[in-house]
Amino acid sequence: MAPHFEDFSRALTRLVDAHSDEPRILDLGRALLAKLVARDDWLPAEFAQPHPQYYSQYLLYCDPRQRFSVVSFVWGPGQKTPIHDHTVWALIGMLRGAEYGERFAVPQEGRPMHSLGTNMLRPGEVDCVSPSIGDIHRVSNAFEDRVSISIHAYGGNIGRINRHVYDAQTGSRKSFISGYTNEPPTIG
Repeated sequence: MAPHFEDFSRALTRLVDAHSDEPRILDLGRALLAKLVARDDWLPAEFAQPHPQYYSQYLLYCDPRQRFSVVSFVWGPGQKTPIHDHTVWALIGMLRGAEYGERFAVPQEGRPMHSLGTNMLRPGEVDCVSPSIGDIHRVSNAFEDRVSISIHAYGGNIGRINRHVYDAQTGSRKSFISGYTNEPPTIG
């Protein structure tokens, strides 16, 4: 990985070593991620490849103690996530293209999901989500004709964390573990 990314990983490690409170990590981590995504010359091509049918989630780094992970999300034209949560803090930095993030209120059982609004993230911009400030959202590529790439830092090994997807009409949730695009599937 490029020195620019290695500098970010070391700085995020120092931040997590020094602070355990989420607001501080989000505040200081936002600036670190903004510095990383301010340049678009460091992401290796193998972590920037879209899949023709669904978005790709490439693991770039995982802290040896599983305290955080860094992932590139590669969005093919028009691709989006289901409504989902994270159960941990997350920083989202836009590297290339743009994406929409639509936030949702905590669902009421049997009721449709309630949208809290949509914002667009552009290159160099950083957003945050967490259980304490709201982490239920749906993300989509803002473009129907090109790839977008965002870099995410999560407060845990996101590919191994039990999370939830939500039914837009009923608010019901279902557990899932995402894994990563750049690893073989688990069997059994």
